[in-house]
Amino acid sequence: MEMAANALATVILRSKPEEGITGEQSDVDFRREQFGTNAIADKKLDSFLKLCWDAVQDFVLIMLIILGIIGIAVETTIGLEEGEKCGACWLEGAAILAAVLIVVLVTATIDYHKQFAFVRLTRSLHDTNTKVVIRNGHQVSVIDDDIVVGDILSVNAHNLASIPADCVVLGPPISGGLKMDESSLTGESVLIAKNPGDIILSGTTAVQGSSKMVVIAVGVNSVAGKIKAHVYDSTDHEGEGLDGDDESPLFIKLEKIAKQIGMAGTGAALLSLAVNCIKGFAFGDENPKDVLIEYIVVAITVLAVAVPEGLPLAVTLALAFSSNKMMKEQNLVKHLDACETMGCATTICTDKTGTLTANKMTARAVYTNGTDFSCTDPALSLGAFVKQSGDRPSQPTLDIISTLIAINTMDETTLELDATGKQTGATGNPTEVALLALACDLGDNYQNIRESTRGRSDKGELSEFLVEGKQIGFSSARKMMSWAVPRLEGGYRIYCKGASEVLVARCNHELNKNSSSGSKDDVAEIGDSRQDILGVGEVYARRGMRTLALAYRDLPDGVDFDAKSDSVLNADGTEALEVETDLTFVALVGIEDPLRPEVPGAIEKCYDAGIDVRLVTGDSPNTAVSIAYQAGVLKDFHFTGNSPEKIAINLKPNVLMEGKVFRRKVYRIDDDGNKEFDQNAFDKIWPHLRVLARSSPDDKLTLAHGLNEDNIHVFPDRQVVAMTGDGTNDAPALKRADIGFAMGIAGTQIAKDAADIILLDDNFASIVTAAKWGRNVYASIQKFLQFQLTVNISAVVTALVGSFAYAKSPLAAIQLLWVNLIMDALASLALASEPPTDDLLKRDPVNRSKSIIASRMWGNMLGQASYQIIVIMSLLFAGPDVFGFDPGHEVERNLKENSIHYTFIFNTFVWMQLFNEINSRSLEGKCNVFRGIERNPLFCGILFTTAVLQIIMVEFGGKAMHVHEEGLSGELWAYSIVFGVISIPMQWVINLLYSFSHRYYGVWRERRRVKSARRLSTRNIDP
Repeated sequence: MEMAANALATVILRSKPEEGITGEQSDVDFRREQFGTNAIADKKLDSFLKLCWDAVQDFVLIMLIILGIIGIAVETTIGLEEGEKCGACWLEGAAILAAVLIVVLVTATIDYHKQFAFVRLTRSLHDTNTKVVIRNGHQVSVIDDDIVVGDILSVNAHNLASIPADCVVLGPPISGGLKMDESSLTGESVLIAKNPGDIILSGTTAVQGSSKMVVIAVGVNSVAGKIKAHVYDSTDHEGEGLDGDDESPLFIKLEKIAKQIGMAGTGAALLSLAVNCIKGFAFGDENPKDVLIEYIVVAITVLAVAVPEGLPLAVTLALAFSSNKMMKEQNLVKHLDACETMGCATTICTDKTGTLTANKMTARAVYTNGTDFSCTDPALSLGAFVKQSGDRPSQPTLDIISTLIAINTMDETTLELDATGKQTGATGNPTEVALLALACDLGDNYQNIRESTRGRSDKGELSEFLVEGKQIGFSSARKMMSWAVPRLEGGYRIYCKGASEVLVARCNHELNKNSSSGSKDDVAEIGDSRQDILGVGEVYARRGMRTLALAYRDLPDGVDFDAKSDSVLNADGTEALEVETDLTFVALVGIEDPLRPEVPGAIEKCYDAGIDVRLVTGDSPNTAVSIAYQAGVLKDFHFTGNSPEKIAINLKPNVLMEGKVFRRKVYRIDDDGNKEFDQNAFDKIWPHLRVLARSSPDDKLTLAHGLNEDNIHVFPDRQVVAMTGDGTNDAPALKRADIGFAMGIAGTQIAKDAADIILLDDNFASIVTAAKWGRNVYASIQKFLQFQLTVNISAVVTALVGSFAYAKSPLAAIQLLWVNLIMDALASLALASEPPTDDLLKRDPVNRSKSIIASRMWGNMLGQASYQIIVIMSLLFAGPDVFGFDPGHEVERNLKENSIHYTFIFNTFVWMQLFNEINSRSLEGKCNVFRGIERNPLFCGILFTTAVLQIIMVEFGGKAMHVHEEGLSGELWAYSIVFGVISIPMQWVINLLYSFSHRYYGVWRERRRVKSARRLSTRNIDP
């Protein structure tokens, strides 16, 4: 099978297992032309007409269509006097239908663009889906879509696990085996072992081991591609991409408000119809045949006024605007609802490497031959420092260190060196990159070592002996990785690297200072040196370094690599492999990953915002504590009273836990002998827990599960958990958390698929940015609701009073459509464009169950609505006498013309809304509502545009907008604008009244509490 696989690659696909395809563009293009591309054609988008049909299904729009049709029918038939010609009497009804058309077109256009937004999002995700292939003898990183048939794909379970195309495993086999999870295709969770010649199907995942494989089918010709193509052709993709927002807390709250407003609007419409019918039929002499339809039209108008038609559009605009802005700040939002959900976050569980730190691992210290070499000069590499040291180790010792590193690292981890040997780049695991850089600094070429070692080389004549090598890949259960290669003398030498406390405990020997080859004559019993090594490791850890131990063991011929030890256990309590015991200690390496400079400030902002930060890392306790203290996750009060050192042992109880201790405490054994989660035990731990060291991916899942259960509380709601992750095994935790953050650079494809937001820069500070934007989205919707509901309250009251008094609303239906649909849509975009401020991170997280309309918002809405109603009522009843024009109801009834009176009311109403839009920039009742407005040109532009449109509507709208044919005089324009401007000082009055009433209410409650307490304390108690 191995020979057949290699022949397939070489003869049929014209590729070489060691060198891959040529990599020339002509070769790549030819393969795409012959075998297809690995990119699946985008799903078929809904047509614009279908989206228009979906948009017109809205209940309110259906009512407006009926209203427009009835209006045209009434005005052109029974609304005409005998002998009267219609002329342009149909205009108002037609204008209503035109307004509905505009709304349908706008909604359909937004949905149409949302489809393309999802396509762009998918392409952005594809750009982060990279794999390592061999082309022209070099390992290169390409996106999944660029893989072609014949490519030699390097796969490992660590960070290149997902399979993008159908492949065949190449030989020789690597010890340790490649095991695949094919559950995504078969539904079976049993891992499948793969050997050279076996087929690997696209869509599956490598969970153990590594291998090279040749690509044999891509795109729609692969198994996963066929399934995906079939799905695209046969389903409507519900729930995919940007769908699913209905489950968002924000949308739940908005749906509740919409229902309440709908009920209130229906009640107001029925009240209007009932009152008019009673007045017209019981107390008047109206002919039901002549006026009933008119009464119904008025009632429908009241209903149209009550329902905020622009709200869905406003929410979509706010979320889309914010998600686009977040993209520019390194947050790729996969689901729109994740924007505002992050505003509710109460706790963040974060990784260390690459998130809090820069993910630029560098070896800065090494302990070998009983000597500590710690380099403190940032301009000097560790290798150069060791070689310059007066008591430098022997050259054979340095050679063993370099050989161990070169052999026992993954093929996918490589350094890019220039002609002088200077490192210019790297790929693969950052920790292994640091080790390879150390080997190069010590004067050795890791690539030459690999290619010249039998059982490790996969190139040239030695490649046929690769099968003799035995790789035992890294696992979180063992916390180590090993690679055995044959020795010239016979037998094997197994090289090991891993967590210092794990490997040192398994070492029974150490290299002599003058070792020449590492043979038995060059080693000594480790004795008391074990404690010295562990002590040095603690010193490294206190300095924030990650410590890795390097060791080896010589094995005889015929050794059983699968044999288990009777006395040594792995980190998770399972039996250790016998070949990974009785080791010889070589060196302890301290690897430093510097803290990102912006992280401490970002974590401080989290604490100010009421968001707890918990560090979940695989590092040792002291290393984790050092980083956590530097970052600000741990504070001085987390340590015992007079702690001279900020180390793990000096922390208060439960502030730090190791993964194995954590698991032991939060899981219990039930009567059937099964492990089950103990929420009560978890609740005793999590309020104090800040650092989880030596953790496994399952610990993240446990944290996410325990923290967002409904039966634990810090705030009135359950915890809202944000979780970071980059590995395949992090995917369940990312899905279980309320908001999953995957790393855009270091994250695996599976982690990205499971996440809600992708951090393009892998930076913790970007998580804080997401929290700030999440709160800003929520605040933007609140601002718009405050603005919109103020409009609705005053408009409904105006429509009702007008219908009661004159059986006709002074605000025509088309005018209210202009206010509710067009102007409010612009207002929503203007208010959504308000950039987030740091003040948002000085508040507590948004309560999930709390009403979106706060008490202060009610004060602002009722205050402004009251002012507007007083102005409109004054103009309605006293306007003709004060300003000298004819009453609107008489003009429209007798002369069949649009009146100056009602046009003036409409214009004044709109200008009050425009200036109240400026007030709505603040929810807290600030006096200076113009503060920062110059930094938001979009808001200013929209405000100016709306004002210009209003001028056009009044002066040139005529019958279509139900305004006077000649518009308004300059005097009436001035009064309209003045009434609008007064809205701003009126907000100052509202602020003072609210503050006074709030303070008085607080004093009253306190006095009542004290009085009640005094009464209880002096009450006689019968014996």
